[in-house]
Amino acid sequence: MSLASSRLEQLPRSLQLVLALCLVALVAFPFVATDFYAAMVARMMILGIFAMSLDLLQGVTGLVSLGHAAYFGLAGYALAFLTPEGSAVSLWWTLPAAVAASGLAALVIGFFVVRTHGIYFIMVTMAFAQMVFYLFFDNKVLGGSDGIYINFKPNALLFDLENKKAFYYFTLAMLVLVYLFLRRLLFSPFGRALAGIRVNEHRMRAMGFGTFGYKLAAFTLSGALAGLAGYLWGAQTGFVNPELMGFHMSAHAIMMVILGGMGNFAGAIVGAFAFEYLLHVAKDLPQVGSFNAGKHWQLWTGLFIVLVVTFAPRGLLGVLERVLRRKDAP
Repeated sequence: MSLASSRLEQLPRSLQLVLALCLVALVAFPFVATDFYAAMVARMMILGIFAMSLDLLQGVTGLVSLGHAAYFGLAGYALAFLTPEGSAVSLWWTLPAAVAASGLAALVIGFFVVRTHGIYFIMVTMAFAQMVFYLFFDNKVLGGSDGIYINFKPNALLFDLENKKAFYYFTLAMLVLVYLFLRRLLFSPFGRALAGIRVNEHRMRAMGFGTFGYKLAAFTLSGALAGLAGYLWGAQTGFVNPELMGFHMSAHAIMMVILGGMGNFAGAIVGAFAFEYLLHVAKDLPQVGSFNAGKHWQLWTGLFIVLVVTFAPRGLLGVLERVLRRKDAP
């Protein structure tokens, strides 16, 4: 299978340079920004990890999940349950434990859902996610609809996550590591098999690939990475509630992936940043006469995404790539 036909992520050198400059900007950002904006960018980076985890499933493997937020929220709850009320808990064992919990949940749920296809797969993922949502929403022992507070950030020993800059750079390191891992995975035999399943699963089975095992592995890994993002979200905000597992959170992840460009992990990061910034701008729109524009932020966000899907089907990163290619052309 050729790279073109499988649509494996390829970035021209000019775009790689732009992304490298963006990374440099992220490294320097806490030194020039206030704590509020540094925390906002850290939240964008967490959502970038979340979007990449979904892109592995949706953009690479071709499996559209409407329940991906379940694994995001589960890891946040895992951190909340593992953290004592009066002291911090170690990062070095709670992070793997929370990620493993999300991965295990994805493995169990995936064992059933990857047997389905098309619209049935979409609906079953949403059904399982709603089951998890109501398990926590209706259960006072698990925090109920009020959620649970996390009074202390995890203790990393080598650095203090209570320090906003330390937490920012730890999140940035996780973002970069997840991106490099997924890029390497994408061009491995496993990643090429996933791309082949997206293009033509029947042909892959005819060639002797056990597509069920590949899809289940992708589903499990995707859930585990979503758990990493959920753990960081819980550590940053100090609070988790069932809304983190809800349909709206899954829908937001899908919109991030579409906005940045599916099948492109750098695009998933760009989509997460763009989506969060779009929400920030839309909610702060001024009132025009008797019309409160900011109150209808969902309308402006939806219109923008419709325009991107219509005129830039490869997402914002695809637009940037086309612009750079035209500049490089003689």
